[in-house]
Amino acid sequence: MRGLQRGDTIFRLVTQGAAVAVLLILGGVIASLVMGSLPAIQAFGFGFLSTEVWNPVTDRFGALAPIYGTLITASIAMIVAVPIGLGIAIFLTELCPYMLRRPVGIAIELLAGIPSIIYGIWGLFVLAPFLQKNVQPALIGFFADVPVLSTLFAGPPYGIGMLTAGVILAIMVLPFVTSISRDVFETVPPVLKEAAYGVGCTTWEVVRFVVIPYTRVGVIGGIMLGLGRALGETMAVTFVIGNAHRISASLFAPGTTISASIANEFTEAVGDLYTSALIALGLILFVITFIILAIARYLLMRLQLKEGT
Repeated sequence: MRGLQRGDTIFRLVTQGAAVAVLLILGGVIASLVMGSLPAIQAFGFGFLSTEVWNPVTDRFGALAPIYGTLITASIAMIVAVPIGLGIAIFLTELCPYMLRRPVGIAIELLAGIPSIIYGIWGLFVLAPFLQKNVQPALIGFFADVPVLSTLFAGPPYGIGMLTAGVILAIMVLPFVTSISRDVFETVPPVLKEAAYGVGCTTWEVVRFVVIPYTRVGVIGGIMLGLGRALGETMAVTFVIGNAHRISASLFAPGTTISASIANEFTEAVGDLYTSALIALGLILFVITFIILAIARYLLMRLQLKEGT
């Protein structure tokens, strides 16, 4: 009996130590980012967040362009990936022939295992030329007379730019959205779907009124996981976004993201202020990710409370 109690105590202490270690590592990361970014914060203040200029020669740095590029490319990625990912998950669980479910599911999951550098090379040499020659000119002509959209899809068609980066990110986050959505869709009790079919519901009505409401917490969790990947992706975006520290209303224009700026310039950073500005970008990305995940957790909590009532 004492041996069992001793083993249980050791197990509890080990697991508790692992949990505390995670918190200590997270605290250490936050502390190092804050300390490293202090020179930039002291030099530029809140103007660092609202300034577009990025000039290492004159030691003038602003994070507005990387922040803008990060949010825009991540938004494009989720706008493209979420409908496609949910559609694939619905097809695999409700419509796909049984013999094809496993091969198609494995093929989707393999996309998550491809290194980001491969996505970047493919995007630079295949996707970008394709968009430049076929897609971007068509979008420019189609939306030429449409207010707002004519600005978003304005030329010239560079091929590389924020739209291309967003599409690459969409392909990269698609496996996460699809796999998690498929897994949670499969948890729906068959009796609920059979009852809906029994009263004459179509497949679309079953998905809309039974499957998605039953699994919406898990679906939102998968979407947030994909969004977290999109916000922090580096190498693939660096290849195709153009790496220009400027803000443009056109989605075809070159831009940059926080992670791409850090990857491109950290090895070339000369001087404490330059290095501190790059570390400050990392701190900003951490804060953005934390805020988005906190909002996601709040939404999930609200949904769970509604389900409980």
